[in-house]
Amino acid sequence: MKKTLLTLLLLLATAASFAKGGTEKDTLRYSILGDSYSTYEGYLTPDTNLIWYFRPENKALNRKNDVRSVEQTWWYQTIKGLNGKLETNNSYSGSTICRTGYKDKAGVHQDYSDRAFITRSNKLGNPDVILVCGATNDSWAGAPIGEYVYGNWTDKELYDFRPAMAKLLHDLRANYPTARIVFILNTGLRQSVNESVHTICRHYGVPCIDLKDIDKQQGHPSVAGMKAMAEQVMAFLKKKQQPTN
Repeated sequence: MKKTLLTLLLLLATAASFAKGGTEKDTLRYSILGDSYSTYEGYLTPDTNLIWYFRPENKALNRKNDVRSVEQTWWYQTIKGLNGKLETNNSYSGSTICRTGYKDKAGVHQDYSDRAFITRSNKLGNPDVILVCGATNDSWAGAPIGEYVYGNWTDKELYDFRPAMAKLLHDLRANYPTARIVFILNTGLRQSVNESVHTICRHYGVPCIDLKDIDKQQGHPSVAGMKAMAEQVMAFLKKKQQPTN
């Protein structure tokens, strides 16, 4: 019994240490800017962000998805596998890059200005590496694609995907000039969204990882899907940084 309790306490201490960051000065600090795919209860900043992946004790909140621990998430596996530490995970379930959200019961797109990636991009701490996993909800919600605009964005334009995507990468470059920024693109999105992400990433010199063969349950990565995501992201990050995809 004592041995089991000691093991449990050791595991909890390890998880807490991961969340707060290690002590090695040369350890890279990773920040995550994402949507539901990157959430996990107890690991988000701020903790008021909406969550999709919950701790197993919250049985009523757990969907039909077999991910049951933070250690199974793609970002935890990636950071641990690269001997890094978590700086900030500012992920928000259901969030879009632009300000246009899902339609309400009346069929009108909701205003997601409060949770959009472009709103949260300046709240990532002091990272060495920023992993952006987004555009999924923009695609699923049917957000307007808009035109390619690379500066002097109007409020109206930021309700469209392309201008918002451009502003996101512009702001990340400006706010974190020394950080390595990588975009992670989901499978099964609208072709116009995929093409827009690639074009805008090329414009700002941000590499894009096109995920492949991600197993999902209820549209979200399963344990197997999370593992595949982590492996693909780690494989990319271990390579010498490429200017674009």
